[in-house]
Amino acid sequence: MTGVAFWVFGVAAVVAGWRVFRTDSMVRATFLLLASFLNVGAILLLLGGAYLGMALLFMMTVEMTVMVIFMVAFMMNPAGLNPMNMTHQPRLAAVAGWAAFAGGAAVAWRSNFPDRPLPAGKAVIAELGTELMGRSMLMFETAGVALVATMIGAVVLSSRRSRYGQDAGDDGSLPPVLDPATGAYPAGVLPEPEASGHGHHGGHS
Repeated sequence: MTGVAFWVFGVAAVVAGWRVFRTDSMVRATFLLLASFLNVGAILLLLGGAYLGMALLFMMTVEMTVMVIFMVAFMMNPAGLNPMNMTHQPRLAAVAGWAAFAGGAAVAWRSNFPDRPLPAGKAVIAELGTELMGRSMLMFETAGVALVATMIGAVVLSSRRSRYGQDAGDDGSLPPVLDPATGAYPAGVLPEPEASGHGHHGGHS
């Protein structure tokens, strides 16, 4: 069953990673990248790397969620869901990707990895955590609090309700323009109407 699960997670990780470069949406690409990372994390758990696997699962989930929240809240492309070109330098990327795959496959196929079981009861997770973080634990904890505050702030800023009342955030605003060639106003405050009629000073405006 472990072997079957390894191949299932491996194929899912590769397919999700491939779909990252085939989708036409920033949000969908981010979720596909998250799916690829989650499958890699599951493979690490199968291989006995509990600490690295769980760290990858938690860190990638938080990171990709923050990215999606910012895309939905602030992108001019509504929610990052409209079609857009997601590939840059496709030939160079394809060559580099296949070269990296061939190199990794050659190492995995030809290398003779040592088999040195750890002594029973050895505190592997504690030692690995100390080696990776060392004296930087306070920095990691501060970064975690900052990420949580960022997610909460992004949700609050993207809410339709503001301190001026329900839907007040929509007053005087326009949705993003999907076709810039139309010459319509971009997203933002409506233009001021031309002055007409009576004003407050001298009877003219």
